[in-house]
Amino acid sequence: RKVVFLALLHVSAPWACFRTCPSGCVCSQERSCSVLCDRIGLPEVPKEFPCEASAINLDKNNIKFLPERAFGILPALRSLSLDHNNISFITPGAFKGLPNLIELKLAHNEYIKYLHTRTFNALKHLIKLDLSCCNLFNMPDRIFIESTSLQVLAIWQNQFRRIPGAVRGMESLTHLYLEQNRIEAVAYNSLQGLINLKYLNFQDNKIAVIHNKSFQDCVKLEYLYLNDNLLSHLPEFAFKELKFLKMLNLGNNFLMKVSNMWFSDLIELEVLYLDRNGISYIEEGAFENLTSLIALHLNSNNLTSLTFSVFQPVYFIGRLYLFRNPWECDCRIEWLKEWMENYKLVRDIPCISPPSVAGMDLSKVIFPRSPEGFCLDPVEQNLTSYLPTTTEWLRSTTENMLSSLISKLLLPKLFEDDVGNSTEIFRNVSDPDGVNEKVSAAADIRLYPNNVQVMFQILIILIGIFCYNI
Repeated sequence: RKVVFLALLHVSAPWACFRTCPSGCVCSQERSCSVLCDRIGLPEVPKEFPCEASAINLDKNNIKFLPERAFGILPALRSLSLDHNNISFITPGAFKGLPNLIELKLAHNEYIKYLHTRTFNALKHLIKLDLSCCNLFNMPDRIFIESTSLQVLAIWQNQFRRIPGAVRGMESLTHLYLEQNRIEAVAYNSLQGLINLKYLNFQDNKIAVIHNKSFQDCVKLEYLYLNDNLLSHLPEFAFKELKFLKMLNLGNNFLMKVSNMWFSDLIELEVLYLDRNGISYIEEGAFENLTSLIALHLNSNNLTSLTFSVFQPVYFIGRLYLFRNPWECDCRIEWLKEWMENYKLVRDIPCISPPSVAGMDLSKVIFPRSPEGFCLDPVEQNLTSYLPTTTEWLRSTTENMLSSLISKLLLPKLFEDDVGNSTEIFRNVSDPDGVNEKVSAAADIRLYPNNVQVMFQILIILIGIFCYNI
């Protein structure tokens, strides 16, 4: 009898959902009971919902106040959306009676300026919370003390001037959206205890200071957005311990140089944005450990020249963006022209000097040679020349030969459909549905390891380098 009763209850559940649907709302007759009450001008939350409701949508109404137990007792409810209302106050206990709620959306309620410490206490199984586009200036430090399952917290486009202390110690958190606030600094303990965080977005704030090792607890971080801020310098160990970081965006700040310490731990980094800064100098070995790099964005800076040693190791495989820099196309970057020809993964490097090649792309510049075989600057009279030391010349020549051979052996088919030298591999905007984490999908790397002749030549050069060093 018990089995028959449960079966009848299961069959009648959709009908019960339809029968008890609030006035003006639409309720599904499917197995999962969804209640759609959006865009119907409700001034308050309906008094009664179907007990079987699994999802309720109250978006774009005129709801101003959430009283205690505003939704009654709904043990089956998993998703509740109250976006685009006029809510100004949420009574502590408003969400009591929703023990299994997983997702709560309260975005675009511009009158929410304050939240009580016990606002979310009843939601012990909450996984996603969206409070973006409200008017919050702060949050109580203990507001998530009972929300031990929370993984995704979207609080972008509010009025925070500092990172809310409420996020500290949230070990379950994996995604934190803090872009488009007024945050001024990332303190050494602001992100303490976020040991499972994978995605962190600080885009478009007013961050001018990042303390040393501010991210040291975020050991699983994969995506970090710091673009469109006020950073003019970074501590040497700002990104220490971020061994799983795949994407770092430092674009549109005020950085003047790139330290060889910043990225030393980022062995899994695939995409690095340093575009739209004021960078005029990059320290030797700055990218030395970035052996997983797919794309490096250095466009729109003040770079006039680059030494070959900046891009060690020589078998750097990836897309290099260098356009919109004031390049001086003299012998100091002759190696870059050869690198462009060998790898086919960089283009659009217009020269501003010497005058004879101003406006010309580096790929078109011809570097004449002296009778001794040294490079001469491409000026009308060829009166100046760049004379490397014997050791530098031998190393550069040998490494260029090795670079050329490796490029033939490891021929990457990256970005075959890329028409322009664009920086839009990753969107620099908030995505309320989450970030696209398939970074490696941007590149299709194909290796051709069967060229025995090239492999033999590489072996001979490596032996030569070894003998020379001895």
